[in-house]
Amino acid sequence: QVQLVESGGGTAQAGRSLRLSCTASGNTYSLNCLGWFRQTPGKVHEGVAAFGSGGGSTYYAGSVKGRFTISLDKAKNTVYLQMNNLKSEDTAMYYCAARGYRLDPLRYNSWGQGTQVTVS
Repeated sequence: QVQLVESGGGTAQAGRSLRLSCTASGNTYSLNCLGWFRQTPGKVHEGVAAFGSGGGSTYYAGSVKGRFTISLDKAKNTVYLQMNNLKSEDTAMYYCAARGYRLDPLRYNSWGQGTQVTVS
C-alpha cells in the first residue's frame, strides 16, 4: 500500500505559475508509474501528466503540453507538477496517483486526496 499526499494548490491569476507536490509513503517501490490528474464537478478524472514505466518517458495532455512539467525526486519520494502560464480552464481539483499506466485514470489504483487549483 502506498499513501500519497498532495500540496501546493491555491489560487493564482491567469498567466502565473503554481507547483504541486505529491509525497509518497509506504510501499514506494513502484513510484515510477506516477501521474497527475484533475477533475471538475460533474466530470471524470482527466489525465494531465504522467511518467511511463521506468520513469524515462513522460506523457502530457494536449491542453497542458508546453505549460506543465512533471518531475520526480526519488530521494524524497516526491513528484511535482510545475504549472506555468495558467489558464482559467486549469481550475480543478488535482490528484496524484500511482501504479497506473500513462494518462488513463482507470489504470491507477492508488490516489491522493487532491489539492484545489483555482485560476482567476
